[in-house]
Amino acid sequence: MKARAVNKYIRQSAKKMKPVLDMVRGKQVNTALNMLTFMPKKAARLVEQTTRSAVSNLLNTDEGAKINPDELVIQETYVNQGPVMKRIRPRSMGRAYLIRKRTCHLTVVVGIPAVDVENDTKEKE
Repeated sequence: MKARAVNKYIRQSAKKMKPVLDMVRGKQVNTALNMLTFMPKKAARLVEQTTRSAVSNLLNTDEGAKINPDELVIQETYVNQGPVMKRIRPRSMGRAYLIRKRTCHLTVVVGIPAVDVENDTKEKE
């Protein structure tokens, strides 16, 4: 069982968001939220909000009501580049330099960790 949350048109580049996502990918939700709360980056706050939204999306489904929130794991996190706003910076001698204000789209998928049936039977033998 999985649920996802998407945060679009974030006013930050995808390059600055990726290191934060790499730190929380694959971790339990409680651990990841604790890490993100104390991380001094703008991206950490945005990832935390999106993760909380994904957990809420999962728990608000009919099947999700039976799930213990402490068991949830961040299964996928990725960021895609969004549209770029182009602005002009005046320079000397009548020239103009282009400023690119980048945006990104953040996606977080949470769910229950998959139980490997083959490994469980081998461990019991």
